[in-house]
Parts: sequence; C-alpha cells; structure tokens
Amino acid sequence: MDVKGKIVVVTGAAEGIGAALARRFAAEGAAHVAVVDRNEAGAKALAAEIGGTAYTVDVSDGAQVAAMVASVEAAHGRIDLFCANAGVGDGDPDRENAVSSPDAVWARAWGVNVMAHVHAARAVLPGMIARGEGYLLNTVSAAGLLSQIGGAVYSTTKHAAVGLAESLAITHGDQGIKVSILCPQGVDTAMLRAGGSGSPQSLDGVLTPEDVASHVVEGLAAERFLILPHPEVLTYMQRKTADYDRWLGGMRRLRAKVMGKA
Repeated sequence: MDVKGKIVVVTGAAEGIGAALARRFAAEGAAHVAVVDRNEAGAKALAAEIGGTAYTVDVSDGAQVAAMVASVEAAHGRIDLFCANAGVGDGDPDRENAVSSPDAVWARAWGVNVMAHVHAARAVLPGMIARGEGYLLNTVSAAGLLSQIGGAVYSTTKHAAVGLAESLAITHGDQGIKVSILCPQGVDTAMLRAGGSGSPQSLDGVLTPEDVASHVVEGLAAERFLILPHPEVLTYMQRKTADYDRWLGGMRRLRAKVMGKA
C-alpha cells in the first residue's frame, strides 16, 4: 500500500509510535489522518499540526470505536488503513511471580491490547469487504512473537493479538484485506522509559518512533505481514521454533542476567 491519497486512522496517536505514524502518513500525502487517543488535548494538538481530525476514544470500548469509525466514514467515504496502535504495558508487580498482577490489570490489558483490535476490525471490515480492499495495521510488539521478561500480562495479551491478526489475514485475505503486525523491540517511548534502564527489550538498541514509522511505510509498501524494525527478532523467532526448550532455557538465563542474578 502507498498511503498517498488514503484515508487513515491511527489510534494511540497523541504520542510515541502513534504520533510518529500520523505525522509520517501525513507527510507521505495521505488524504486525511484521523488522530485517535484518550488524551484529548494531545490528539487535538497533533491533528491541528498535520491537518487531521482528532477523536477522543477509549479503544477498549467497542461502542466508542464504532462511533468513531462511522464518523470518519461519513466524513470521508471510507477508511483505507486502520492502524490499531494503542497499547498498555504493565510489568509484574512481583518479579518472582508471573501471575502477580491483579485481575484489573489483566482486564485493562486485554481490553486495550486485544479487544481494541477486535472492535476496530468489526467496525471497518464491512466497508472494506464491500469495496474489496482495505488494510489493518496492528501494533503488537516483539513480545507477542517472543516474550517479555517480567511482563506476563503484556506478553500474554500481545501473543493473543498476534493470533487475532493471523486469523484476520487467513479469513479475509482473499477478500482483498491486507493485514500487518508491527513488532518492534525497544522504542524510545513513555512506555519504555517507565520500565527503567537496562530493560531486556532494549538490548538490541532503542529506535526512535520516527525510525519505526519509516519501517512501517516500507512494510506497508511491500504488504508484509511481519514488520520488524529490529531485524534480530526474526532470528530469535527461528531459534524459538527450532528448539523451544533450548530457547526457554536461554530466556531463563537472560532473565537471571537482567535481574542481577547471574
């Protein structure tokens, strides 16, 4: 997909990767970019900067997502590219207990990291299928392909997001619907900075959100399912599937190292 002339929606767009995507799409000549975020002020500021439209939406709320999609379609006739980028990341409160996060944290992550993608697909697929074309870009994370040490909630919900994207691609690919998942490791965002220095996802280097946006434009042009700003992730995936037990052992050693136990 060439985003020039396209109607694009980006969620989680007030800052970080989402803001970089919205700016890059506008610079690439998108006909219109809808800037979607819970942060009303941030969304309005970015929309004003790029000539887009701001929508204040809780993406875990299906009714709000559907209303936003209907509004964009009413104003512009269609949505060509929907970027479900919003996400939340919470570490394990007890680093020695993978299931120490309370139910409310699991529910919040499920709502934003998984169900937001479901809500988006439900809302945009009818129009896309009717036209015989459309694109879904879901920001997932390398944690959805590998795992994140000290982040069971994040890893679990991101794995589920990968499964959903695969199902969308399998079910709707022959209807003209393209699907990509964006799976970076460390990116210089508020979420990464909240994790502190030395986080394992930063070991292969920390990219800027603008770097990631460049990889996205390239990946969309090639219509690749996997968009990997950190190419090392592919090697790690191959090692994981080649020998799962060995990979788990390596992850345990990495965990000990980053937690100062090795």
